[in-house]
Amino acid sequence: MSATAQSTDANAAAGEQDLTDGFHLVIDALKLNGVKTIYGVPGIPITDFGRMAQAAGIRVVSFRHEQHAGNAAAIAGFLTKRPGICLTVSAPGFLNGLTALANATTNCFPMILISGSSEREIVDLAQGDYEEMDQLAIAKPLCKAAFRVLHAADIGIGIARAIRAAVSGRPGGVYLDLPAKLFSQVMNADAGAKSLVKVVDAAPAQIPAPAAVKRALEVLKGAKRPLIILGKGAAYAQADDAIRALVERSGIPFLPMSMAKGLLPDTHPQCAGAARSTVLKDSDVVMLIGARLNWLLSHGKGKTWGAPHSKKFIQIDIEPREMDSNVEIVAPVVGDIGSCVSALVDGMGGNWPAAPADWTGAVKAKREENVAKMAPRLMKNSAPMDFHGALGALRTVIKERPDAILVNEGANTLDLARGVIDMYQPRKRLDVGTWGVMGIGMGFAIAAAIETGKPVLAVEGDSAFGFSGMEVETICRYKLPVCIVVFNNNGIYRGTDVNAAGGSDPATTVFVKDSRYDMMMQAFGGVGVHVTTPDELKRAVDAAMDSGKPTLINAAIDPTAGSESGRIGNLNPQSVVKKK
Repeated sequence: MSATAQSTDANAAAGEQDLTDGFHLVIDALKLNGVKTIYGVPGIPITDFGRMAQAAGIRVVSFRHEQHAGNAAAIAGFLTKRPGICLTVSAPGFLNGLTALANATTNCFPMILISGSSEREIVDLAQGDYEEMDQLAIAKPLCKAAFRVLHAADIGIGIARAIRAAVSGRPGGVYLDLPAKLFSQVMNADAGAKSLVKVVDAAPAQIPAPAAVKRALEVLKGAKRPLIILGKGAAYAQADDAIRALVERSGIPFLPMSMAKGLLPDTHPQCAGAARSTVLKDSDVVMLIGARLNWLLSHGKGKTWGAPHSKKFIQIDIEPREMDSNVEIVAPVVGDIGSCVSALVDGMGGNWPAAPADWTGAVKAKREENVAKMAPRLMKNSAPMDFHGALGALRTVIKERPDAILVNEGANTLDLARGVIDMYQPRKRLDVGTWGVMGIGMGFAIAAAIETGKPVLAVEGDSAFGFSGMEVETICRYKLPVCIVVFNNNGIYRGTDVNAAGGSDPATTVFVKDSRYDMMMQAFGGVGVHVTTPDELKRAVDAAMDSGKPTLINAAIDPTAGSESGRIGNLNPQSVVKKK
């Protein structure tokens, strides 16, 4: 046989082989690892990937902006303990998604940002490719791990590493860089299938040392005024029964941080949420469970905490480097929260002493005093509404619908809602988290509806809503059961500031007076309602939640209501220099 004939036969044999490509390998790897939903924005070079993933049975939710798709993926990770997937185009699209990735890492939400990218040989020589950018180098400082896949045979390993990195240890964000040429690479289908990896035990339990558990219990037992603080890490752990057992068996007052509200109901007799200032200042032993002593807890020091060095801290965290980050931790317990809390409960045995009655009685009295002071403000049915009257109506909605998910962001809208709206079930309150960033609202609301199937109530300040408001079209397009309430007081903090220089420009914090955000929802086929009193607000929200239709309620709030930066005005520096 001639060499030409042999070559022809070899080519024919190769042509008869079953082949696969990078598109299919990425999809198959994701499906093998249980990925059911991708959040993203289509475009070059991942347009066909989105179409093919949808055809393969993965739900692909297309947003109007990558940052909001990324926020959706991040909160999906928090709710499910599996990495949420965000898919973006290269360069600017990647950068938009990177904001959400960094926020996910800071908040310990497992998320994978997958972005198409330009080819390495062109990027490395800076030859000016379409949307040229060294995305891997940019992502690395802002996430937990970052990987690039150059060969189709490595797709399975690359995705497996990304999944394991996102959920193991302290969860966080992972970047996966997929250059455009990778998608069109072809290989033998059998070899491709064998190259895929199903991740086994992606987040193995990390058991605490027995000595650490014993030490923590000894410190806790010696306390005269103990306090347990529950953070969103405790909510993420889904160790709800063990946490309840620890709190109730110890009898110790507990303070839930905002996204830990509902681990035990806010109406629980041991909840100290309404006596926050008292318990932080007067406690002598504080046990932190999935909470960090960052700015949200005044770093564990200062006047918030009373006399300097007057407290002993016990901390439960999976990350040993978290210990002693702000103050001395006398009893560090390192491990996953479920294992640590279960070990503490087991170590308490059946004869754990009751919490000191004078302490629990003082906390109860302060809580009841503060609740009584607040009650009349929440019952006010005025027009225009103030924040307390409006939140009082929404407080009743959540009490009557404890299974609904509350998404909350803003300045005054956020800060006041944290204290006013009681939560009754875990992982039902989603808000701005550690960085306190605005713009998470619509992404969180969309993912919450998709991942849980539960109705969502998104309570937004008018400024916060502006960051992601265009995603109301996404909510309408996918017909999601999301009710958005925009607290509209015509501006940031207040709608009454004036331009000190005079002239026609408005003050920097003022919006268009009496805007009708409800009409935005109507433009996309959703329900829009304008309300002016708490009673009207309650009726409108009930109707929306009953119908399950996308709804936006424009709640007119008194423009004079609100304070500078909500309750964190001390973080907003004021000039002390007066110009002549």
